[in-house]
Order: sequence, then C-alpha cells, then structure tokens
Amino acid sequence: MTRPPFGFGPSSGSGEPDDGDPFGLGKLLGGAGGGDLFAQLQKLMSWSGGPVNWDLAEEVAMAALQEGDRPVTVEETRQVADAGRLADLWLDPVTALPAAGREPQAWSRTGWLAGTLASWKQLVDPVAAQVTSAMGGALEQGLSGEGLPPEVAGMMQGLGPNPFAGVMKQVGGVVFGAQVGQALGALAAEVLSTTEVGIPLGRSALLPASIEAFAEGLEVPLDEVRLYLSLREAAHQRLFLHVPWLRAHLYDAVEAYARGIEVDPTAIERAVGSFDPTDPASVQEALGSGLFELDATPAQTAALGRLETALALVEGWVDLVVDAAASGVLPHAVPLRETVRRRRATGGPAEQTFATLVGLQLRPRRLREAAELWEVVTQTRGIEGRDALWEHPDLLPGSSDLDDPQAWVQGAGASGGSHTAAPGAAGTTSVGPAGPAGPAGSAEQTDWDAGLRALDKDLDGELDEDAASPYGLDGESGPEDGPHGTDDPDGPVPA
Repeated sequence: MTRPPFGFGPSSGSGEPDDGDPFGLGKLLGGAGGGDLFAQLQKLMSWSGGPVNWDLAEEVAMAALQEGDRPVTVEETRQVADAGRLADLWLDPVTALPAAGREPQAWSRTGWLAGTLASWKQLVDPVAAQVTSAMGGALEQGLSGEGLPPEVAGMMQGLGPNPFAGVMKQVGGVVFGAQVGQALGALAAEVLSTTEVGIPLGRSALLPASIEAFAEGLEVPLDEVRLYLSLREAAHQRLFLHVPWLRAHLYDAVEAYARGIEVDPTAIERAVGSFDPTDPASVQEALGSGLFELDATPAQTAALGRLETALALVEGWVDLVVDAAASGVLPHAVPLRETVRRRRATGGPAEQTFATLVGLQLRPRRLREAAELWEVVTQTRGIEGRDALWEHPDLLPGSSDLDDPQAWVQGAGASGGSHTAAPGAAGTTSVGPAGPAGPAGSAEQTDWDAGLRALDKDLDGELDEDAASPYGLDGESGPEDGPHGTDDPDGPVPA
C-alpha cells in the first residue's frame, strides 16, 4: 500500500493521532495566529543545500528530544559493549557470516539522530526532490486552467515559463525539513538500536534509555532484554557488512518508488481558491486535499514489491539466526521474540518511518513468512548453504516465493548458492547451541559472564588478567558520551 509522503493528504482514518499540523509548520511558525505566514517563512528561505532543509530538520528533531533524552552513563556504555561481545559469541555457531568486528556503542537519543542523519539524507532526498518537481509541474499546469479567479489568471499571464520551480524548491525545503524533523524526533524517542528500522543507517549502537523504557512491564530482566536486542543488532550488522549489494538495493528501491510520485494538477486549481495566505492551517489543509495521485504506477508497485520483499528477507533471516542463538541460553527468548514481532505488527519504527517519510506502508505479515522460508532453507541446505544465498540478489526468493517456501526450495532454490550442506550435517540445525552459559534454565542458572571469560583465555587455558572482573574487562569505566552520543572522538561512522 502507498500513501502521500511527508504528511501530505487527509487523515487515513486509521486512528493515528492527527493534530491538524501535518508538516509541523503550525508550531514552527507560531500557529494560525502567529502573524503573516510569508513574513515568517522568509526567515527560512535561505537554504540552498537540496530538496530538504536539513538544518531545520535537525533543529526540529533535537528540540523534540530535549525533554525525554538523557546522557548515556559509563555503566550503560560498559553493559552495551559486554552484551555485544557475548552476542557475537553466540551468533558464531548459527551463521556463516562473520562478526562485524566493532563493539556496539551506547547512544543517547540525540546521539542516534546525529549518528544516522547522513543516511537519512541519502534515503529521503530523492523522494523530496521528486515531490518538489511534481508539485512545481502541477502548479504550472493547474494554474493555467479556466477555473481560476480572474485576478489569479491575470497574474499568471504575466509570468514567464515554469515560474514555480524556484519557489517550490524554497518552500519545499522548509516544509520537508519541518516534517522530516518531526518524524525523526518521534522515531529517535522510540527506536532501540541503529538497525531496528530495517535498513543500514550507521555503526552498531543501542539506546539504553529506550531499552529501559521498552523493558518496563515485560517481566523480563533488563539484562536479558538488552542481550536479546544485542543479538538482533549484531545479526543485522553482520548481514549489512558482509552483503555489500544489500544497502544499495534497499535505497535504490526507495528512489525507484519516488520516481513515480505524481501530483494531480486539477487539485492545485481547486486548492487556490480555498486557502487564506495568512492562515497556516488553511494552507496546510489545501495542500493536503488530494494533491497526490494515490494509485501507484506499475513502476511504483514493482519498486514497493522489491523493497518489501528485501526488508522481509532481512528481518526473517535475523529472526531465525537470533532464535537459534538465543535458544537454550536466554530463558525468555520466545516471549521476547513475540514481543518484537507484535511491535512491528502494530506499527513499529520501521513501519512508521517508511509510511511517514517515504509514503510506503509495509506489511508485517511478510516478515513472519520470510522467517518460515529461511527455516525451510536451513533444514534443506544447512547454515552455509542458506547464507550463501546472500551472495547475489538473483539467488534470493521473490515475493511470491514467500507464499510457498517448500516449492521454492525444491524448485528455483534447489540450485541456488554454492555451499550446499546435506540435511543433518554439522551446522544444519536451527536450534541454538547450549552455549557458554550452559543449558536452558532459569535466569538465576544462567551465567551471563562465562561467555565473555571464554573469549579471554590464552591458548594455554589460563584466564587473562583483564578478564578477572565479572564482565571480562578490567573494571575500568569507558568514556562518556561524546558530542555525537558516542565515545568515538570522530563521531559515528555512517554505513
């Protein structure tokens, strides 16, 4: 399904909150009674860095996060690093993809925003550019119609060709900047890790404050929740790092969808006589009154299918390998998995992101089907054969294949990949290892630190001195949050 990007259009009737300010301009400009709209907009028209005013977007998002955000503590930094090391140890037996090689960082919410902003620019700019172009062309066509008021028609006759291109770039930069800032601010307040939205946004990181809020009411120890989310983050990072074509594939699908965005010129003509230039609320209502053609073009439908299938395959693979790694070592692995799935099904961060910023409404049902497909592939081809399918996009199943995994495995999937393992061979099971923490049991029986100590043993079997502390470290605290919410002096490194 599709819907207008950047908050354009009327309410979907889905029960989502609607404050009558789809672009955030009401608050930005002081509301409907804040004075002359154009006088206030003039202050924001100096942006010339692209279709989205990213300075404004960052300012709006940061302002939204000021109240609920807090710095990351030294203890949380250590806890996240420890959980990342143990997660990699548990993932090694259940996937052929090696570890990413970098410990996850602990980020504040503003740190997550700063650390992922470069990737958001790459994802959102193509959509905003197409919207700006479509609206400029539709304005020119719509305002040349016969149904215009005489004064407007006379004014239009005195303008040269394509008079709206420059104006739309300036106005669009403000509108899109405000809306993107609103969306990213809301997302940063909820997201739990760098990869939770399903696409590679930057280096590995967890958000302790959000994880703590997420764990409330789950009746699961916070340490276990953190470790489960560390497993998911580490699995995502392995996939994005060792499948070099995957990032471009996801971003290209979004851009291909954006190229099909259209604006109804007749809606422009209808909107001209329906708004008061001094009233931001009426301007927003007019802009949202059916400007965008909601019937997806064939090219958009194909792009949406590619994106939806790719995201489903990524999330399904992560679900499978995390289940395998957590089985037998995390007492609450099953309820945590179902909690994460419900979070997606009810509109988690990934679904909100693509719906608000790109206009795509994803179907969480496909994620469960993809996990079932990867389970069948693991049973028939083994771990190495399964992971070898990521070598090229042509080897992966398509959307229709998710409906019948057995048929795909026995048909097209039977010859895919290059590392087929016989069923029942070593490494073919989908059940997690007993692991360094011992067999399944209660939380009290699980030794969370045994795995970390195992990493620090010398070849002669002696434990290193720096593994003497309960967390396999020397007990010294790590550095506090840097200016970007990370201990990296250069800030986060975009993927």
